[in-house]
Amino acid sequence: MSGEPKAMNLRFPDPEQRAAIAAAARQEGVSMQEYILSAAYARATAVEQRFLEGFRESMARSGAAFAAEPGGLDPDPKQRAAEREARQELEGHEPGRGHAA
Repeated sequence: MSGEPKAMNLRFPDPEQRAAIAAAARQEGVSMQEYILSAAYARATAVEQRFLEGFRESMARSGAAFAAEPGGLDPDPKQRAAEREARQELEGHEPGRGHAA
């Protein structure tokens, strides 16, 4: 196996498409292979950026939804006391149930 990298196989079923790509590559001053790879990379990073923008928007909406109900995750002291009383009542009314050691 040789140490040289293999060239991309650039077969185009449409000769006009090949000519357009070759002309664009010449205009950029790069090989067709480099032009195609650069275009593919630019497209992939554009897709990635759009995904990240959507993700950030989603996170902002989620954060806003949680901020809209500040007591939803952290109950106030009265609610905690009521929950504690309810738990004690349940534990007191269920015979045979104790605390795990």
